[in-house]
Amino acid sequence: MASMRLADRTVLVTGAGSGIGRETTIRCAEEGATVIATDVDSEGGQETVDIVREADPDGVVEFEKLDVTNRAKFREVADETADQYGLDCVVNNAGIGHPPNEVEDVSDGTLQYVIDVNLKGVWNGCHTTLPHLKEGDDDAAIVNVSSLAGFLGFPKQSVYSLTKGAVLNFSRAVAAEAGPDGVRCNAVCPGFTDTPLGRQYFAEFDDEEAAMEKAAQQYPLRRLGEPNEIAEPILFLLSEDASWISGHGLVVDGGFSIS
Repeated sequence: MASMRLADRTVLVTGAGSGIGRETTIRCAEEGATVIATDVDSEGGQETVDIVREADPDGVVEFEKLDVTNRAKFREVADETADQYGLDCVVNNAGIGHPPNEVEDVSDGTLQYVIDVNLKGVWNGCHTTLPHLKEGDDDAAIVNVSSLAGFLGFPKQSVYSLTKGAVLNFSRAVAAEAGPDGVRCNAVCPGFTDTPLGRQYFAEFDDEEAAMEKAAQQYPLRRLGEPNEIAEPILFLLSEDASWISGHGLVVDGGFSIS
């Protein structure tokens, strides 16, 4: 039997209540990790934990309610996790989108809210966990979830593109700074993925399913991504299989960026 890639590791995942965060939590647990699943959505987060526990009653997975914009609470969760289990890996996945809109029509409220969650949330995740990650004896890893929008920029998704581009470059800065302390940091940059967040975007169209199909046809593989197809690259970057990879933005987009 092949060894589990995250055995004896503790992983903290934000935005674990659905989509990519849920799949990442499940896969990390399957690979032997102790997982602290966090989300502002208590119902969704607990559902994720229940799925993991049903599949493996002996696995260690806990839910903590966390608003990633609250740095004090993030620090509390990070400190408690490190004290109880140690802390080896962090997946800063929590994020939000916004309705399609021209730059000049984006409200100040939308601008600030998306920056707070998508950018400050990742900052808070690194700011509060890095002291613990640097203390560990083993290879520690951070994966920040950026987006293809962070590479290319998407029309009418200006604030989302702004924040995800910043997450990508911030990940490089963290990798350069924390590397000497044994901490790797990478970003995953998904194309459109069939998640609740992705469907929020398409819900703005008169025919949601038709809009999704039209978007899918822009991809060489002629379909949108699935959450598990993003969770697997995240798992890879957390694992020792990626021990020489740091400061990288891994595009996972079904070929969109070369089409």
